[in-house]
Amino acid sequence: MENDLQSAGTVEKLQHTFLRIHPSDNVLVALKDLAIRTVVTDNGDDIIIHDPVPAKHKFFIKDMEAGDDVIMYGVLVGEIQFQVMKGQVMTTANTKHAAGKYTYRDTHYEWTAPDITKFVNKTFNGFKRNDGRVGTANYWLFIPTVFCENRNLDVIKEAMWNELGYAVTDRYKQFTRQMFKAYQAGEDIDNINLNPIQSPNTERFFKNVDGIKFLNHAGGCGGTRQDSATLSALLASYADHPNVGGVTLLSLGCQHLQVKNFLADLKQRNPAFEKPIYIFEQQKIQSEEHLISEAIRQTFKGLIEINKLEREPVPLSHLCMGVKCGGSDGFSGISANPAIGHTSDLLVALGGKVLLAEFPELCGAEQDLIDRCVNKEAAAKFINLMETYDQQARNVGSGFHMNPSPGNIKDGLITDAIKSTGAARKGGTSPVVSVLDYTEPATEPGLSLVCTPGNDVEATTGKAASGATLILFTTGLGTPTGNPVAPTIKLSTNSVLAKRMSDIIDIDTGPIISGEKTIQQMGEEILEFCIKVASGEIITKAGQLAQDDFIPWKRGVSL
Repeated sequence: MENDLQSAGTVEKLQHTFLRIHPSDNVLVALKDLAIRTVVTDNGDDIIIHDPVPAKHKFFIKDMEAGDDVIMYGVLVGEIQFQVMKGQVMTTANTKHAAGKYTYRDTHYEWTAPDITKFVNKTFNGFKRNDGRVGTANYWLFIPTVFCENRNLDVIKEAMWNELGYAVTDRYKQFTRQMFKAYQAGEDIDNINLNPIQSPNTERFFKNVDGIKFLNHAGGCGGTRQDSATLSALLASYADHPNVGGVTLLSLGCQHLQVKNFLADLKQRNPAFEKPIYIFEQQKIQSEEHLISEAIRQTFKGLIEINKLEREPVPLSHLCMGVKCGGSDGFSGISANPAIGHTSDLLVALGGKVLLAEFPELCGAEQDLIDRCVNKEAAAKFINLMETYDQQARNVGSGFHMNPSPGNIKDGLITDAIKSTGAARKGGTSPVVSVLDYTEPATEPGLSLVCTPGNDVEATTGKAASGATLILFTTGLGTPTGNPVAPTIKLSTNSVLAKRMSDIIDIDTGPIISGEKTIQQMGEEILEFCIKVASGEIITKAGQLAQDDFIPWKRGVSL
């Protein structure tokens, strides 16, 4: 076949167009589009490309038979379905998901921490809470115990956001108004331009209150009692979050999730909870008008109080960073994810906390994470949560192997194990100090694993519930996801995306692909950016656009 290709036309020999991630891999990653008959040289071996290989996709470095293992990142990521040739592109037809078995092996993991000289004396300006925790922001939080109160929250949001300087949608109202006036005047509406976005700080009335946040949701009643119990624990975790200065709670009255249940969960989570919290139950109040006006009045008083707080310099050890990927592509595991993996290692070495979640996207990376667990109890908890979760998915005819989305596959993530082993690199290389079930708080410095779905918003919602005060979110395809209480920093895996969707991307890790920067250099730059966001010096793109996504997980099958 190679001779046929060579005789068919000129063979172009290219260099620096691919990447071997691990010495034992039997596939390579195309860093650029590779045309048919292109020759690449790997370890002295010439490989003629047999199919067009789009950038981000993989190709085989030897002939393989049905049943052979596909190795990437040094681990099993797939199984060959029929004979493939050296230089052939990997597809969903010729390669199916496969992952290695895992077990507790009582290893003694030794970690070499990165050099933190550059950061050891650095601080960020945060909000100190009475319990010793530190927030990267100071928000007021509105919580409904049931979906019936969502409309009331919307009315309050419209009023308070607009009048207190937190609205970011006014420019769209102005845009619509200008078009209407142009239409009335017989003018061309195509000449009307949208005004540029203004910083949320520009007109903010309460300078030390970074935002008023609203946790609209679809739960609290109508589902199972277990759903309501999980939701209650989640809402309590948000009320107790270090970035939250005060809470207004709206309840209907007759729903499954009773106020007393929420307060019990809040007390269990933090017996010393002492933030201002105002509770309004609609069925005990004379009118909706009275409910809304009093909620606004009391909240305004609360805003006056938490506005008295000032940012103070604190060590970086007070940071709790969640790491997440979504809209992933074939570059995620070789640029953005390992870059924030280095950031994670730096923060752990500085005494901070890092949260790695998305259990369906740890499939194939289990053994490495188990070997890094600091004790048998943590490893056993991780194994149990993973096996239970996967079995629940299989019980309804699904499974972790069905996790990759059409967008993932189109951009090179052919199997879940490929996606997962690349996703796990966000957690760096430090030991796993604890394994947390959904909504459990992170209390120990170091890397913790948090059980959440891979679903972008359910995962970020869960990370914040466990205490993330910042979230690093990598994307190769682009996503508008953010979080109400944890400032979310968006990182692109490639420079094309960073330029095309510059309104949602904070950091471009594409220079890693082009060879302009190393993973370590980019990891340090990311930490510097995190310090500025944590200090309130930079408002993330997600924050500027009010991307406050919040989706509770019902503990059902969600990949």
